[in-house]
Amino acid sequence: MLVYTMRRLLGAIPVLLLASVLTFVMIDVTGDPLAEIRMSQPPPTEAVLQQAEERLYLDRSMPERYWLWMTGIGGNGDIGLLQGEFGPSTQGPHYDIGANIAERLWTTLRLVGAAMVFALGLAIITGVVSALRQYSKLDYTLTFIGFLALAMPTFWFAGIMQAAGVKFNLMVGEQVFATIGDGRFRAQGEPLWDQFLNAFAHMALPTIVLMLISFASWSRYQRTSMLEVMNSDYVRLARAKGLRNHTVIRRHALRTALIPLTTVVAISVAGVIDGAILTEVVFQWRGLGDFFITAVDNNDSFALMGWLLLSGTLVILANLIADLLYAVLDPRIRYE
Repeated sequence: MLVYTMRRLLGAIPVLLLASVLTFVMIDVTGDPLAEIRMSQPPPTEAVLQQAEERLYLDRSMPERYWLWMTGIGGNGDIGLLQGEFGPSTQGPHYDIGANIAERLWTTLRLVGAAMVFALGLAIITGVVSALRQYSKLDYTLTFIGFLALAMPTFWFAGIMQAAGVKFNLMVGEQVFATIGDGRFRAQGEPLWDQFLNAFAHMALPTIVLMLISFASWSRYQRTSMLEVMNSDYVRLARAKGLRNHTVIRRHALRTALIPLTTVVAISVAGVIDGAILTEVVFQWRGLGDFFITAVDNNDSFALMGWLLLSGTLVILANLIADLLYAVLDPRIRYE
């Protein structure tokens, strides 16, 4: 198992390096970081433009800028991922990209993490139940709910949930659901129970939005995988040996059926992050979604590259975890 894990870790390094190259090239060839300065009135002088180009390292070639972005060697101390510096920002010399990403990372991770955990648990339960009750009324009902959730755009569903939260608060006469903000600092210093209620009030609606969108597709994959496993020869053999039905499902069928779902969940991480951007915008969370929108508005190249590289790292990490889970779910993988 240790050798298997080390091989997967070493294999992730060139993938991450390739992701950094693609991220840099994609952002570098699109847009002009100095477009806003060039279009300002009165027009800027050549000295001002030259100074801005030097601060953002636009006066150097693309390979040199990539080397600077990665190592910081030859820079002014404000660039170099290996040194913990994401680079200068078009939002001003005092805007620290790394500090802003670190500040907002936990906000987004707790939303994405909670949504994925609840979505995965619900998808496994509904997928197994639908497979065991194939073509029943319950199966048709769960299928309808899944397709309905798949058809709903994230921003529209988030807006509906936000409006429903406001109406519910008005109906009960108190704020049960917070519809704006992430509430990170509101309950600091309060008793633990008050902090829990504050976190629940702010996380409930965004988590539901992000959870249902992921749950819809994952439950369909789980149902299909479970049906395929239930019709396999080794499951029939287990039943012929006299094992109880719940034992066959829990020890033999479910464990194997989780392998395809593990792959789907790992691949879906990028989609969940995209959904988190829209959800954070609707509920006005100061997370990585708001950071991304602000970077796009300001044409902040280094901020966008940092965001994309971080998102790519999370996707690679999710796939690495999936590879390790394969070995847990199917011992044949790690033995081979």
